[in-house]
Amino acid sequence: MTLVRRGFQQWWQSRLPLSDSVLLTQRNVYILPTRPGLMLALTLLVLLVASINYQLNLGYLLTFLLAGSAVIGMHVCHGTLRGLAMNLIAPHPQYVGAAAIFDVKLTNTRRSSRHGIGLSVLNPADAKTGLHWAWTDVPAEGSSTVQVAFTPTRRGLHQLPTLTAETRFPLGTFRVWTIWRPAAQVLVYPAPERQPPPLPPGEPRSGAASATARVQSSGDFDSVRGYRRGDPLKLVMWKKAAKADEQGNGLVVRDAQQAQRHELWLDFVQAGSLDIEGRLARLCAWVLQADKLGLSFGLRLPGVQIKPSSGEAHKRLCLEALALC
Repeated sequence: MTLVRRGFQQWWQSRLPLSDSVLLTQRNVYILPTRPGLMLALTLLVLLVASINYQLNLGYLLTFLLAGSAVIGMHVCHGTLRGLAMNLIAPHPQYVGAAAIFDVKLTNTRRSSRHGIGLSVLNPADAKTGLHWAWTDVPAEGSSTVQVAFTPTRRGLHQLPTLTAETRFPLGTFRVWTIWRPAAQVLVYPAPERQPPPLPPGEPRSGAASATARVQSSGDFDSVRGYRRGDPLKLVMWKKAAKADEQGNGLVVRDAQQAQRHELWLDFVQAGSLDIEGRLARLCAWVLQADKLGLSFGLRLPGVQIKPSSGEAHKRLCLEALALC
């Protein structure tokens, strides 16, 4: 039964259109009684039978008063979602194993507030751990933003998971929900290796000296010299600044002239004898380490070569290439 139910859910969800914005109407909002609602219905049935059997006028009054409250609560519950607009804000790239968080904006155009609205990722395979809900109230003629999270398990470009929104306001006797398939995609980078080896040695540029700038275990090039007054602060190797005295003796900086004769290449072939995912994880860690040190570096992957550069845009370009490799 579980496989049949899961197959039916997947078939039904595949028929839903892909869209980053949705307006909830009677066509895509569903309602069913909850367990407390079923218990209330059973209680009303018992009260009605007892009132008829014993001809209790106060029993009739209580029964129809509770029934009327339940009917009004059903309409209020259904109206809490009906007419609500939901818009997805594009998510940022994330790493494998880290929580990918994206925002959903709820817009209310009517003159009354909407209470107790929850959003979550719809994942039938995660029934053991349950859904993680994010709850909010939407003010009258206003909007509210809800953050929804899921954990990607594979790198690459992935479709966002199917979402569900529901409410049980005001009595909790009815559950009103909807299912939404966003069209947006999220880029997932490989998870960086936790303890990567040192950066590979720099390769001499064409026509440069044959000496190669080596990389120590800290990831810094050996092409360094003593600090001189007027040297840019970005060239100072702050990890070794603890050995300097008050006059600055002992500070070292990268030798820009020496570094210009070499290029740092992060090569897929030089990433060790690991499997593909292990090599990509090591390259990811090297990219982050080189960017943190402010080094100019290039990336070589099977069928892809990114020229040496530096900066945030270059780092993102390299991480994107690793994700889509």
